[in-house]
Amino acid sequence: MAATRLIFGFHAVVSRLRQRPDSIREIYIDAGRSDQRTRNLTSLAESRQVRLIFCERDRLEKMAGGRRHQSVAAMIDQAALASSIDDILDALTGPARLLILDGIQDPHNLGACLRVADAFGVHAVIAPKDRAVGLTAAVYQVSSGAAETVPYIAVTNLARTMRQIKARDIWLVGTADNAEHDLNDFHIHDSVAWVFGSEEKGMRRLTRETCDQLVRIPMQGGVESLNVSVSAGICLFETLRQHSKTTAGTD
Repeated sequence: MAATRLIFGFHAVVSRLRQRPDSIREIYIDAGRSDQRTRNLTSLAESRQVRLIFCERDRLEKMAGGRRHQSVAAMIDQAALASSIDDILDALTGPARLLILDGIQDPHNLGACLRVADAFGVHAVIAPKDRAVGLTAAVYQVSSGAAETVPYIAVTNLARTMRQIKARDIWLVGTADNAEHDLNDFHIHDSVAWVFGSEEKGMRRLTRETCDQLVRIPMQGGVESLNVSVSAGICLFETLRQHSKTTAGTD
């Protein structure tokens, strides 16, 4: 029997209804809520033939265990994603696109990074097992379904894993404010792994030294740094832009 877990919030539940309704066992809705957003969700669930359970708010509070639920929860089958970077890379038929996160502590940042990774076709997100938030319930909720589609690989030794990735001819590019190269003028290799550090300290020394190249994101205003998920989005967008341009030029 497949493992199950709960997801909470309108965005996460609606996203699951649209993408994988067959994976939803049942949806729990606060019986006292009857606004338009709830009616829309109910209609969508009925059209997908998903079981609805209207219950007291107290029951949802207990299910959520203090997490924000917005009066809705769903019991879903947990997808089995690839569990090793070798499995993922061995299955690829084209260039690799990876995201390496060195010690992200904030579940909202990790959830947002997973959403960005999903949006720009990242094949896996890699992070250390220690000194990192991991896939918590909050991360699943913020990711709005991306945690179910993008493999998250937690490794014991991040630098060693980076060297293994490098041995597969995947270019490791880290971001740093004092980097010599500007993202605007940087040629991004076909197979690339973008490396980002933690919210406060950035990349650890060994992680930084293992990168093939460091680049900086050009900043025009007075803000000195960007949120890690915003930085990841900028770099992955530029990666997709360059690669799409290259592909178009070869047609």
